Amino acid sequence: MRFSRILAASVALLLPLGQADVRGCVCDAARPETMQRRECSICRAVDKQPPGPEFFAIRDASPNKPDRWLEVPRFHGRNPQDLAGMTAAQRAAYWTEAVAKARELWGDSWGLAVNSLESRTQCHMHIHIGKLIDGVEDGRFVVVDAAADIPLPREGDGMWVHPAAGHLHVHWGNDSPELLLQH
Repeated sequence: MRFSRILAASVALLLPLGQADVRGCVCDAARPETMQRRECSICRAVDKQPPGPEFFAIRDASPNKPDRWLEVPRFHGRNPQDLAGMTAAQRAAYWTEAVAKARELWGDSWGLAVNSLESRTQCHMHIHIGKLIDGVEDGRFVVVDAAADIPLPREGDGMWVHPAAGHLHVHWGNDSPELLLQH
């Protein structure tokens, strides 16, 4: 009985990943009929925001992630929107805002995650903000001193970032690094 509950919960958490892959995104604010698709829900949330800063944090809408936040750019980019479509200055500001929100929420126990396009369920760019699961550190990372120094993800790869000894560790090699954050 316990095993079947664990299996059912595991399947429920993984179901959204099976519907992922936004490489063929069709979200277009100029064509409202395209914005009704599930993968356009962050685009719709952005359009409902009052004018303000270039980036902002919203709670993750998934009931499976009650403690998760998303850092989101106010602007729409190319489809699907990704970090490579931003200028270096925009990326630096974006990462800086995400790190600030993560610190506000989780002190020094935070993690940021960007899933690969093949594993994302949303067309609009977003950084997952959450508490990093203890013990997930691996040896595949580079060390940077500041959010502005975080490099672009590798082609077709996800990335995750967390604090370590006054620096940031930037990891690659995981398509769905949001799974390394507590729900």
